[in-house]
Amino acid sequence: MIGNLKPLEIVLIIAVILLLFGAKKLPDMARSLGKSARILKSEAKAMKKDDAATATPTTETVADQTPPPSTTARTIQAAPGDVTSSRPVNEPKPTTQS
Repeated sequence: MIGNLKPLEIVLIIAVILLLFGAKKLPDMARSLGKSARILKSEAKAMKKDDAATATPTTETVADQTPPPSTTARTIQAAPGDVTSSRPVNEPKPTTQS
């Protein structure tokens, strides 16, 4: 369908997009779209890696597959260049002493 567009139709589509969103908002929209695509790609790779790790057969029994308790919090990895969205998965709750 996109291959059937003529150059004049493409120019008209671009002009309508510029009129709707304005020239100032387009770079921000493209930047956020690229960031979202990078995050989606990295999460998809992580899910594939997790699936591949769990799909390998082990010699342990089902009852012995409980993970050992961890003392450090796991973090979700952000897309490359995006350091602001890394956050701990299970944050320890602060304790207040009276």
